[in-house]
Amino acid sequence: ILTNDGNFVYKITHPKHEITKTYTVTLKGIVTNEEVQSLRNGVEIDDDGTPYKTKEAQVKILKTDLEKDISRLEIVIHEGKNRQVRKMCEAIDRKVLALHRSKIGHIDVKKLKIGTWRYLTDIEVKELL
Repeated sequence: ILTNDGNFVYKITHPKHEITKTYTVTLKGIVTNEEVQSLRNGVEIDDDGTPYKTKEAQVKILKTDLEKDISRLEIVIHEGKNRQVRKMCEAIDRKVLALHRSKIGHIDVKKLKIGTWRYLTDIEVKELL
């Protein structure tokens, strides 16, 4: 989302408003059920030099590829700490190979072609706020 409205950005990014952010993350190695459960329960990350335990997250395995030795997960959070998803994956000793935020709230980028954009509808803006 591209905007020059600072108040709008604050309302969709600050954790207290609990707007979900959905990420697709590709990790090196085959993720175990225990690692997924750790991410779901919250893991300890570094927040600018201060230890911080993340809130519960929705996590599901989208794909594992034994031949390529990768896993693809969908992670849904509402906090948005700096580099949080990367740090969460590091906390379970997994290297992030690719990371993509696919949704903010109910707004997704599925129907957008690469390099294109569109205006949010009034309904979408109201849903976010």
